[in-house]
Amino acid sequence: MNKQAKTAPSTPHPRAGETLSGADTVIQVMADEGVRTIFGYSGGAILPIYDAVFRHNDHHVEPNAEPAIQLVVPANEQGAGFMAAGYARASGEVGVVMVTSGPGATNTVTPVRDSMADSVPMVVICGQVPTAAVGTDAFQEAPVSAIMGAVAKHVFLVTDAEKLEATVRSAFELARTGRPGPVVVDIPKDIQNWDGPYNGAGTLPLHGYRRRLAKVKANNLSDDACERFYTLLSESDRPLIYAGGGVINANATKAMRRFANEYGIPVTTTLMALGASDTTHPLALHMLGMHGVASANYAVEDCDFLIATGARFDDRVAGNPGQFAPRAKNIAHFDVDFAEIGKVKRANWHHVGMLERDLTDLLAYGRRIGFAKKFDEWHEEIAALKSEHAMNYDRDSELIQPYAVIEEINKHTKGEAIISTGVGQHQMWAAQYFDFREPRLWLTSGSMGTMGFGLPAAIGAQFARPDRTVIDIDGDGSIRMNIGELETATTYNTPVKVIVLNNFGDGMVRQWQKLYFGGRMSGSDKSLHSKDFVRAAEADGFKFAKRLEHKDDLPAVIHEFMEFEGPAFLEVIIDRDAGVYPMVGPGLSYDNMITGEWIKSREKPAHDTLDPSEMF
Repeated sequence: MNKQAKTAPSTPHPRAGETLSGADTVIQVMADEGVRTIFGYSGGAILPIYDAVFRHNDHHVEPNAEPAIQLVVPANEQGAGFMAAGYARASGEVGVVMVTSGPGATNTVTPVRDSMADSVPMVVICGQVPTAAVGTDAFQEAPVSAIMGAVAKHVFLVTDAEKLEATVRSAFELARTGRPGPVVVDIPKDIQNWDGPYNGAGTLPLHGYRRRLAKVKANNLSDDACERFYTLLSESDRPLIYAGGGVINANATKAMRRFANEYGIPVTTTLMALGASDTTHPLALHMLGMHGVASANYAVEDCDFLIATGARFDDRVAGNPGQFAPRAKNIAHFDVDFAEIGKVKRANWHHVGMLERDLTDLLAYGRRIGFAKKFDEWHEEIAALKSEHAMNYDRDSELIQPYAVIEEINKHTKGEAIISTGVGQHQMWAAQYFDFREPRLWLTSGSMGTMGFGLPAAIGAQFARPDRTVIDIDGDGSIRMNIGELETATTYNTPVKVIVLNNFGDGMVRQWQKLYFGGRMSGSDKSLHSKDFVRAAEADGFKFAKRLEHKDDLPAVIHEFMEFEGPAFLEVIIDRDAGVYPMVGPGLSYDNMITGEWIKSREKPAHDTLDPSEMF
């Protein structure tokens, strides 16, 4: 794994004072930061650093003959970015990407924006034309600072070679601290070829950033704040924890679970927080939101005290903020980012700090004052909601239902596999029907909704967690975006399991067109039916590559697929008309939730009220 580096070394670095090239400096800093895997594609402007990786490995031979730093070469740079994102999401460490200038750098824009939107720590090292040529439209030049500055947490253009070491080290600091995110370092070729002393320590003077971060770190929960919180909890009969991806990013899962279990508070999670709560727990309500399970959304409707932890009330959860949690007399909000407080939904109580510490301190205070309250009636209501409004589908259909495929896989994984997805209907089916016993088992493009994410992210996750089963649940439209990475999986013999749920088109778009556009299938019922996915997988080296077309064969084929050692590919021909339900249209409240034909609803919403201008 790309391990987090130790802070403030007490002894001088063994290479301090040694003359290194800029390229060697970059790699040495990476080694100091614990980097063991780099995803990237070479090219002229980055070749010095790639050569430095070779020389580093030549001088640092591991006992098991594995390279000290492994280079993983994808089919293209976007794939590298998503592999690094998958690596980071599955491990909690910084993912590293290394690409050349121009198109190499611009091909990583989407993964960088995707990681920024989902708060994923990543460092992207870009080669750049020589300093003297910057701004001249030189061969394979792109204005990386201008482009990436709009989508990354921070971007550096190194023009002073003496600051290179401190810049790269600072990039890792920025990527992993506070609200994590991607940091881009643009390094001209002459800076890579420069020779100078290696210091072994030191960072850039990021005074403003560190001051803000120090303020958050120092903002401990006071006894007064704890007292106010427990007053609100004492006044509640139906409290509910609404957990977001910040819980996982902050490594606060255990602390949140301890707090929830201590007082018997049910938990619902966002798409990005799946696994923060064990989905098999009786008080776990799985996912809320636009495609959240019905019982979770109804619980949000019924709760009288909403406790938001590491969540930002985004539009996929609170499409109509004024009507979100309408019966909540009070709302509490924990976050690491001051900007999120009150941005969408006003909270009666809030705290900005380090979530794991704060939840631990809050529980300690409750124990100290002997806080005790039973929520038995609420627990009964939660159990009834989960029973009466359970996820369901047409189980008697002669066609293969995608939900049945995921349920069958779930019998094998038991909530312990890493699940990666592309974007589309299959993404929501996976989120709804898989169990997740732990955090960092669910990898998906949340805020950006980037098609093509699933396969490369799964490969990256497999490098991070070779001990885990990793499965990419993908769609026929989504996997096409980065299907070249099938070869990457077999080249490195990563035992990734890839499932394509094929409904011959863009199912989510079709669903919207059926509901809100009079059934006019403009561009979604496309004629891209010539692709033989099985042959494509075989051509890319998959020894297990099959198509599943008959419902009766489902259990046996899934068993064979799951038991196969090594990369495995399975295409499943599913019901083209299978939909994603429940569904709450954008800008609508949960009382407008459409549950479809097979999930029991409390109300019958009029879904034709959606403004066609709204996006999905």
